[in-house]
Amino acid sequence: MRPPRELADLPYADALLPFEGAPAEGGDYDGLHAADAVFAEARASGARFIECAFTSVAFERGRYRRARFNDVWIHGSRMTGTDLGETEWLDASVVSASLAGVAAFGSELRRVVFSGCRLNAVNFRGAELHDVVFEDCVLVDVDFGEARLTDVRFPGSRLESVLLAGAALSEVDLRGATAVDLASGHDALRGATIDSRQLVDLAPALARALGITVRDT
Repeated sequence: MRPPRELADLPYADALLPFEGAPAEGGDYDGLHAADAVFAEARASGARFIECAFTSVAFERGRYRRARFNDVWIHGSRMTGTDLGETEWLDASVVSASLAGVAAFGSELRRVVFSGCRLNAVNFRGAELHDVVFEDCVLVDVDFGEARLTDVRFPGSRLESVLLAGAALSEVDLRGATAVDLASGHDALRGATIDSRQLVDLAPALARALGITVRDT
């Protein structure tokens, strides 16, 4: 599943209209394009975004609790201190974006692609991720605690200090990841597929998690 790289690649590109103003609470946004905009402290809980595109947009300290993002394309944008708690994402693409201090706890992501993104301290605690791809991304201090990950892949991505405590994994493929460093939840890797190199790298932490003492003498 390769995400569109250019705005013109979107099937609805020709029908897009300019996004005017900033997202508002309960707003209904269909077929709009926001470019080079700053959405500072926007209050858009319960808003609905359908076939919308965001190019080089700064989402700063906004609140989008329980908003819906269907067939949305976000490119070259950044999200800082943004509340995406309990949001719903379907058939969405996030490309060449930066997410820092984002709260996405309890959210539901289905058929979503993150490509070339950096995720720093993003909170997916208790979220549901189904058919989600993190492609060529860097994930640092990302919290998947108590989340359910089904058919999730990480090709070309680097995982650093990722939290998995209490997570439930099913058909999760880590084989394409360039690095897998977990801060917690090594026992949650049941249900995941890793390669032999990753097994060697993870072996000491897995042994500690299982209470195994390794001594050569």
